[in-house]
Amino acid sequence: MAVDGRSATAIDAPASPVRVLIAEDDTELRGALSRSLSALGHVVVGEAATMSDAFDRTRELSPDVLLLDAHLGPARMAEAAKTLAHDNPGVAVIYLCGEQTFALDGDVADTTAISVLPSSCPAALLDSSIRLAAQRTRELRSAREEVVLVRQQLENRKAIERAKGILMRRTGLSEQEAYRILQRTSQDRSVPMVDVAREVLESEPGR
Repeated sequence: MAVDGRSATAIDAPASPVRVLIAEDDTELRGALSRSLSALGHVVVGEAATMSDAFDRTRELSPDVLLLDAHLGPARMAEAAKTLAHDNPGVAVIYLCGEQTFALDGDVADTTAISVLPSSCPAALLDSSIRLAAQRTRELRSAREEVVLVRQQLENRKAIERAKGILMRRTGLSEQEAYRILQRTSQDRSVPMVDVAREVLESEPGR
């Protein structure tokens, strides 16, 4: 695999080092890739020679990018991509393939950052692709975490609103007064207000 040389069309990307796992069954090619990536400022965290090894090492090392020889299992590449994305959502996958017609069959739209590069790609293109794949995966992970946070905030708000309603019905308090009780209890006990709200909900008969 030719990994030397620079490409005038390489995309600019952040210069921070990326942790890369190389999965390639050819020992000589693995060594060439490792040396080239190290020279480009990346950290090669490990190597794998089979698809099974690639899965195991990815779980073990949690690299930013898995550089994967597409021929380690071309018949199951779409399934492999989905499995890798499900088990390791923070890892980008870059397939290296000598066939220009190579494509991932199946629906991989919901997987992590996945791209395909020719085996003979210049070092500059490989470099920028690795950096951009890692950046895109970080952005996807951040977006997923934000969605989870927003959902949790909405659930917490619903719990507090329901707890206020229960207190209003039980005591005849106004909405503002019921909220202040939850707030004061939260402050006095140094616990989140949603925890106090959940206790109120759990105390409701017939729950």
